[in-house]
Amino acid sequence: MGRSMDPEGVRPFELDEPIETSRLRLRPFAADDLDALFAYQSRDDVTRYLYWDARNREEVREALERKIEATSIRAEGDFLALAAESASTGELVGDVVLQLINEEHRTGEIGFMVHPDHHGHGYATEAAEPLLRIALADLRLHRVIGRVEARNTASARVLEKLGMRREAHLVENEYVKGEWQSELVYAILDREWRAR
Repeated sequence: MGRSMDPEGVRPFELDEPIETSRLRLRPFAADDLDALFAYQSRDDVTRYLYWDARNREEVREALERKIEATSIRAEGDFLALAAESASTGELVGDVVLQLINEEHRTGEIGFMVHPDHHGHGYATEAAEPLLRIALADLRLHRVIGRVEARNTASARVLEKLGMRREAHLVENEYVKGEWQSELVYAILDREWRAR
């Protein structure tokens, strides 16, 4: 028996203007973000729990080129990457991403990264919250997930503050950077998001 497609389906999304929060401005990346992005993507303490290692300047430039183009979601695999800058100073404090990972099942994934100089101020939660709205209201996704390495307790707390529930603790499920790592999977459904 074949699966039927959801009649509502995913709607395309294109960022047409920056998103303002109480302290942040979420905007598309630009070429002049290279130095600010390099300032944290080149740090071992930032990339410790990621699949990739600290990046050199050329690797950051390549990543930035992909981020600059990531302003719309139209098909599975597309992602939206937004620079999170301080509304008061214009300084880049981090970035957030939303990817459509399965169109048929209307599932997306969020991620975030904040420069360590700005940790502990709630910027990751504040920047990621609008992505849930985009995912669950604008794109009409049914489910959004967030995945973190199990030792990354700060990122797990951000997902919890966003109202996401922990669905799984996958023990030593991946061999990354020379060691077995474990993964926590968080999720929120569209109806759970609306009920908050």
